[in-house]
Amino acid sequence: MPQSTHDRVAELHNLAAHAHTSAATAHGKGDHLSAHELSKQAHEHSTNAYKDSEGLMKEKAKSNKM
Repeated sequence: MPQSTHDRVAELHNLAAHAHTSAATAHGKGDHLSAHELSKQAHEHSTNAYKDSEGLMKEKAKSNKM
């Protein structure tokens, strides 16, 4: 069964939160290079979640007009 858009958005938000936590841990240990990479991953996951959420809202609005 294909993953719903809503599930995908939730998964991306969770991945972003995990990457942020991992980045904070790495930064606290003085591993700034890893922290920077993890922060970039978190940003990418957050951006993708936002885009998918936006698409989901547009689909919902479109289906409500019908």
